[in-house]
Amino acid sequence: MNIAALVSGGVDSSVAVHLLKEQGCTPDIFYIRIGAEDDASGAADRFDCPAEEDIELTSYIARKYGCRFEVVDLHREYWDNVVSYTINAVRRGLTPNPDIMCNKLIKFGAFEQRCGKDYDYTATGHYATTAVVDGVPFLATAKDAVKDQTDFLSQLSFMQLRKLMFPIGHLLKNEVRALAAQAALPSAMRKDSQGICFLGKINYNDFLRRYLGEREGKIVELGTGRVLGTHRGYWFHTIGQRKGLFLSGGPWFVVKKDIDENILYVSQGYNPDAQYGNRVDLIDFHYLSADLWSERLDRDGAVEVKFKIRHTPDFAQGRLIRTPEGYTLHSDIRLQGIAAGQYATVYDSDAHLVVASGQIANSLM
Repeated sequence: MNIAALVSGGVDSSVAVHLLKEQGCTPDIFYIRIGAEDDASGAADRFDCPAEEDIELTSYIARKYGCRFEVVDLHREYWDNVVSYTINAVRRGLTPNPDIMCNKLIKFGAFEQRCGKDYDYTATGHYATTAVVDGVPFLATAKDAVKDQTDFLSQLSFMQLRKLMFPIGHLLKNEVRALAAQAALPSAMRKDSQGICFLGKINYNDFLRRYLGEREGKIVELGTGRVLGTHRGYWFHTIGQRKGLFLSGGPWFVVKKDIDENILYVSQGYNPDAQYGNRVDLIDFHYLSADLWSERLDRDGAVEVKFKIRHTPDFAQGRLIRTPEGYTLHSDIRLQGIAAGQYATVYDSDAHLVVASGQIANSLM
């Protein structure tokens, strides 16, 4: 097989190459270099992203396993598609998910157009698997429920999914590290990357401050209308947030935002009426591979599913309902922190196959 392997220098993608070699495959290795916008002088402003160390480690893997190695610079595409999306979503009061967009538009979008189109498969170090149902490949959950990354892959199209390989999806994280140690890979004990790569050493709020600035607004207790304090801009906060409010007598949670008036509404303690809901409205809903449910809908147009509304090892259970207006999830239990702009990933009733996903469209107010 003609395989392109996306390698970041971390332990997961390095072990993916190791496993491919054990299976008799010699992939071509690609490192995707990304960054943010160009500064006024035209030089790439990469926010101190530690690319050089990553490239050195990836180059070592290529030499160790006799693989061709290429660095693909997609920083312009990353800015135009992912960074701009993040800024625009936050400006609108939404909670963006840059990781989902990076997978959809960069790793399996721009890279596919630039290089991946010449290969039969693209292999990555994601914690996910694939399964074939009636001859159709589906994205499926990984063995390691804590590390599972299927929610980050849930906006992929069928054309993207059918070319993907996930060599470590059948392993637990500690098994991946054990294989790396046995193979004497330099990334064996390297810490997992955290946060958004284009930020590098820059704090996320500092990044938002750079592009959106600061604007003082009120923090108001929902229900009483009591002004509790001030904040520096609604874009620094998301629905369900607890930390960073600096209010006494808490815990306090962000429950609503008024983006026109720049007001944060908060609720004290665990207030189910203010913080929790059963309904998740979805837009841009799509099936990854095929619609498994058309023949199983009840008279209300509903089917039993498992789903996630954020990155977590835990699944919610409920019903996916199709209406003339679109799709809605109704959870069996009340959910905390339903954040507009995030994505809901919808699984089959066994929580194994990823069937569909959509952007959460619940009102901010």
